[in-house]
Amino acid sequence: MKNIIIAIGVLFSFILMPSCSDFLEHEQWGPSTEWKTEADIRVAIGALYEHTALEPTGGRGFMWFECCSDNVVPGKPRASADEIRNFQMTPDNGNDAKGVWASMYTVNARANNLVELVPTLALSEAFKEKATGIGYFFKGYSMLWIAPFYGDNGDNGGIPIITSTPDPEQDDKPRPASVLENYDQIIADLRVAGEKLPLFSELDPTTEYGFPHKAAAWSYAARAALYAAQYDNKYYDIVIEMTNKVINLAGADKRDLYDDETGNAFANYWTREQNFCSEYIFSMLGSAMEGPKFHGVGFNGGGYNIINTWGYYQPTLELYQAYEQGDIRRDATILMPGDRMPFVGNDILFGGISKNTEGVDKLWDISSSSGMTFRKFMSPWADKDCIGKDVSSNGNNMSNTLGTCMMRFADVLLMKAEALIWIKGEGNAEAKALLNRIRKRADLPENSQATKADLKQERRVELAFEFQTSRHLDLVRWGDAKTQYAKPQHGITSKWDETTKTVVVGEPIVMNGPRTFDPKKNHVFPIPSSAFAGTKNLKQNIGY
Repeated sequence: MKNIIIAIGVLFSFILMPSCSDFLEHEQWGPSTEWKTEADIRVAIGALYEHTALEPTGGRGFMWFECCSDNVVPGKPRASADEIRNFQMTPDNGNDAKGVWASMYTVNARANNLVELVPTLALSEAFKEKATGIGYFFKGYSMLWIAPFYGDNGDNGGIPIITSTPDPEQDDKPRPASVLENYDQIIADLRVAGEKLPLFSELDPTTEYGFPHKAAAWSYAARAALYAAQYDNKYYDIVIEMTNKVINLAGADKRDLYDDETGNAFANYWTREQNFCSEYIFSMLGSAMEGPKFHGVGFNGGGYNIINTWGYYQPTLELYQAYEQGDIRRDATILMPGDRMPFVGNDILFGGISKNTEGVDKLWDISSSSGMTFRKFMSPWADKDCIGKDVSSNGNNMSNTLGTCMMRFADVLLMKAEALIWIKGEGNAEAKALLNRIRKRADLPENSQATKADLKQERRVELAFEFQTSRHLDLVRWGDAKTQYAKPQHGITSKWDETTKTVVVGEPIVMNGPRTFDPKKNHVFPIPSSAFAGTKNLKQNIGY
């Protein structure tokens, strides 16, 4: 399927960006007075997507924060990663995570430019409505990406709210008193986006798939409200309002959990063919040439010298054990020693010996630090002819044809279930139905009692290692981080038994000992040092 958006974003974004930048590191690009035609605006919209191919926001960067969680450990020795994971991060930490702040303020600036300029142009009203809606969507999207990691409702406050594109000095604003001001702005922008954007069914499949649409705007508004609800329960009402808008869609726009009735639907969902199935809400899209590089960063490092995979993030034994027996999501998410998986035409026996594509016995080593690896997003690497077709031929790129999921319908169901349980109490009948709907697809008994523990469990195993559904943020906002992070995380060892021709799994090993999480400091991360260049008003988070 042709994706004009990606082509525009990659090919033209660098042309449009001169060098000037302000303290937020967003680039003010392409004099807006030169925009006159629909073609000009399409190029400007394409530039909103440049972040999908950048390392901080389309590769490893964002996920370093998730290494703080009890789901993931760093797959390779790296001092800067250990600093983040052990809550000893400084503003000068050198990992790619530092680039997320700058990237999202760049998206925000470009979106503001669209919102301000497009209504003034002599273009068709229908085109202006859609283009402006895209601008409002990306205003909310960009700020929701970073606000939960840097802002609070306490002494730190929110993060700078920039609603226009004037000049660097005017952008140098004090931080809001509370991150709730950020969430209010995000929700307001996404409400407007929801009014202006078309339904998904109204997008042209050949040129517009990948554009935001009403369901995407409503779903992101729900996520913003969910994060705001940790400070004020009234936001749960907005979660329910917005998720209902998505759940109640009908006809060609009806959203549903993907189920191919094979008994392996969860694994089969994570394929290129399902990029835009009924479960789709919003994704970062790419191709074997360029696009998001995230999918291969969590697979066994080195790619068996066939095609490089990076192995930077690996699952914990605690995550593996969180799945109930019979949950099809476990084996779809985590590759355990002794499991089989297709990789570039090879039927690999993870940690054991099986024949390669030439029919020669090969030992498929385990390079993962935890002894396990993530398999959830590895379908593009399955076929013998995948290199250059479904994945980049450059192992240092890892772009591929599987959309990087940013929001899907299962998350919408989980958000509504959480809101119902938290405001109407455990055992709520509607929440039970929502959770059982997810459990049914996982091939589990539909016996959820809709307790808070049930919700936390389903959210953990359903959304594990997905790009923007942070387990770490969940633990922080639920107040569980201090307790969970005081527990060690484990991995496993394994060996090939030549006599029995099997992979033998050993005893658990401690990957990381107990960590000290200070809820008054570590609920947010330090703002990158580079963000302070040229500013008088931006203040660092307390303790950093």
